[in-house]
Amino acid sequence: MEKETARIEAFSDGVFAIAITLLILEIKVPPAGTADLATQLIKQWPSYVSFVISFAFIGIMWINHHRLFTQIRRSDNTLMLLNLLLLLGVCVVPYPTAVLAQHLSGPDQRPAAVLYQGTYFAIAIFFNLLWGYARKRGMVEKTSESALRISVQYGVGPFSYLVCLLLVWISIPASLLLNVVLAVFYALPPQHATTVVKGKAKAFES
Repeated sequence: MEKETARIEAFSDGVFAIAITLLILEIKVPPAGTADLATQLIKQWPSYVSFVISFAFIGIMWINHHRLFTQIRRSDNTLMLLNLLLLLGVCVVPYPTAVLAQHLSGPDQRPAAVLYQGTYFAIAIFFNLLWGYARKRGMVEKTSESALRISVQYGVGPFSYLVCLLLVWISIPASLLLNVVLAVFYALPPQHATTVVKGKAKAFES
């Protein structure tokens, strides 16, 4: 018997695949005859950095989306709408990536970084809305240990990405570095991420 959420997952996989592919289109081929090719390629380093980071981030979001729907057993109209809201955020990622690549080494790097980090802050909220609704409506087995670990891991997301956003006004490199750290954190299996969160909580309490 086909899982009730199978069509949602298939559609979502397609959106993730398109979004992650579009990222490479923002890396332009230097026009022939304008300057030394090697120099032009080196000058595009912000585009390479932004591409690699956003490719990793969309890939990690896809992994997390897959994890959610291994726990979510059924769906309704609201869940589908919340999933579309999350996919909207995923589709937007190539645009702030292109803006950041264009302005990372220029005077407008701060507004570009705000747009970039703001996008991921919104996506973190969308992930929590989707997961929270599924748990509240009984679409997830609430006693499942995996589901509890996912809740712990996702619980720190919006606050952490808000810190990334606010950090832009202090240090853009530090803000982007923290974003990379968060990507690694969300790439971890929930059981390992939960251990990290509990360890930090104990260290804070002491």
